[in-house]
Amino acid sequence: MEIPVINIGNSKGIRLSKTILEKYCIQDKLELILEKKQIVLKPKAEPRKGWEKAFFKMHENGDDALLIDDVWEDENFE
Repeated sequence: MEIPVINIGNSKGIRLSKTILEKYCIQDKLELILEKKQIVLKPKAEPRKGWEKAFFKMHENGDDALLIDDVWEDENFE
């Protein structure tokens, strides 16, 4: 696929079509990898994005309680 390099202010850039963005799940960021005589663009995934907020909400709702006791009655720590 051939795409034009366009002027963006004092820099240059490329445009990716909506089809490509959707097909490769590209949202806000890309990872740029420089390899032997080529440039590789990969979607930048943030798999744990929003977890801190979700954990705080779990704590507020009391959903973070242990399901199994962490100390057993017959445990001996000596």
